[in-house]
Amino acid sequence: MLILGVETSCDDTAAAVLRDGQTILANVVSSQDQVHGPYGGVVPELASRQHIKTILPIVDGALQKANVRLQDLDGMAVTYGPGLVGSLLVGLSLVKGMSFRSGIPYVGVNHLEAHLLAIHLEHEVPFPYIALLASGGHTLLYRVSGVGDYVHLGGTRDDAAGEAFDKVGRMLGLAYPGGPAIQRAAEDWEQAGGASQPPLPRAWLGETLDFSFSGLKTAVRRRLIEACGGTADDGLAMPADLVGGLAAAFQASVVDVLATKTALAAERSRARSIIVGGGVAANGPLRAALAERAAALGAELRIPSPSLCTDNAAMIGAAGSQRFVAGTRAGLDLAAVPSLRLVPGG
Repeated sequence: MLILGVETSCDDTAAAVLRDGQTILANVVSSQDQVHGPYGGVVPELASRQHIKTILPIVDGALQKANVRLQDLDGMAVTYGPGLVGSLLVGLSLVKGMSFRSGIPYVGVNHLEAHLLAIHLEHEVPFPYIALLASGGHTLLYRVSGVGDYVHLGGTRDDAAGEAFDKVGRMLGLAYPGGPAIQRAAEDWEQAGGASQPPLPRAWLGETLDFSFSGLKTAVRRRLIEACGGTADDGLAMPADLVGGLAAAFQASVVDVLATKTALAAERSRARSIIVGGGVAANGPLRAALAERAAALGAELRIPSPSLCTDNAAMIGAAGSQRFVAGTRAGLDLAAVPSLRLVPGG
């Protein structure tokens, strides 16, 4: 079974071709980092316009790389939520049109479910497992007991972890996206033996498995104002030692909360495996902290390759293949759902 996957939920335009839902024949992604970099975050209108420019070349490129013609496909899978509505509509409209013109059936895929199942493209991970999904748009914990069997354990009450990285990176005058820039700044500061900053707060929210990062952003802003004599405009030239120290303190706070609550979820659920998805999963200190906590629990930690952690179409094709096997097909009335949930309440 040959499946074309299409992903345009946020700011990455992606297309992939999979055989039997497992073998990746092509996985092509076009990033918009340069488009949104000057603004320190994703601008929805610019994202949808960029998708319109790149979607056809990306889909054509994936088919060519896989050495597959459109008529060879058995089906197509496309993200229909959650995400930015303008971005979602670009991919969904294209796949609908292709389906109508060619007669090839298609299915809609929940972006969150695709992240939870992406690990199976590379590793055999037995169910059940605990999944942390940490990205620019989501910070969620699920117990995954099988395909279609998900239990929401916790999620952010305000900002996603990736968004917090981007916004704090902008405060510190670092490049976009903020996650890699903050990690580099923290590493440079540590190697230079910079003066340490007092720890930043952690929002534990009692015994819940929920997250909150808005207060942490405020704490960084206050620390900057105190250090800069009452002003801390984004992009203001600041001492490298201050930037590096705050980057390290901020990263330590986020990593501590994410790793601790993920381990707590695994302990409470008695799960023997932990998987991580989303762009924040590329963070080195987070990977190290999760590995340490998983080892203490006797659990196995599995993290997809970076290309399968960030938004990509291979995971959409893989999740869509499961839908085709189950007999699901979508009609032309399928709508983009920007606030789509995976399970009630999360």
